[in-house]
Amino acid sequence: MSRNVLVTGAAKGIGQAIALRLAKDGFNVAVNDIEIMSQELQDTQKAIEKLGQKSIAIIADVSNDKQVETMMKKVTKELGSLNIAVANAGIAQVKPFIELTTKDWDKMFAINMRGVFLCYKEAAKIMIEQGTGGKIIGACSIVGYKPFPMLSHYSATKWGVRGLTQAAAMELAKHKITVNAYCPGIVGTEMWNLIDEKLAKYENKKKGEVIEEYSNKLIALGRTSVPDDVANFVSYLASKDSDYMTGQSIMIDGGIEFS
Repeated sequence: MSRNVLVTGAAKGIGQAIALRLAKDGFNVAVNDIEIMSQELQDTQKAIEKLGQKSIAIIADVSNDKQVETMMKKVTKELGSLNIAVANAGIAQVKPFIELTTKDWDKMFAINMRGVFLCYKEAAKIMIEQGTGGKIIGACSIVGYKPFPMLSHYSATKWGVRGLTQAAAMELAKHKITVNAYCPGIVGTEMWNLIDEKLAKYENKKKGEVIEEYSNKLIALGRTSVPDDVANFVSYLASKDSDYMTGQSIMIDGGIEFS
């Protein structure tokens, strides 16, 4: 019996790494991103197919309820079922708290919070209808435990994901659906390159100096993580080995924060 997973925000970075790792694990993988990332998304789809797994690419905005509902239904129609959903899509913005606008705030929450909520909800509805349980996995962050300066609204969304993950886990347990989240630290992706660039500007440092300083001073293992570090943990969350784990948001940060 085939096992099918959906990964949002899978055109590049952590989402792409997760999609490829789950394909190596034997899953058929539906990948999602927005229209502007369509070429990169198709490249991810082709890479999955080269690994011998079925894949479909779905363009959808995770902050749009109708698009998310349609996306989930398309996965089940074309792959046969939805066993695992990874709500990975997210954005970041570096900006001083007192300079944030309501537009900044609303955009951040639309993608990082409403997007995760909609993916959790629509995936759960399908899994409940299927009656065979499932796994829902969300993108949190180290800032969901330890906020960073200039990332107040981003941090707020990730704290929200932690709460949502716990509440959803409690309600969905009776349907044999687990809900967990992964919390990356400083990862070598375009998102963190942007964060580094903006923080360097505000701290009067050169590009690259902030992330290097954070890596040397904050990370116990002494290196910035790569997307595969996160994907390896998501592989565990998607496996049978995590069947007795739910409601957890686990940091994969190389030893920045300990809880």
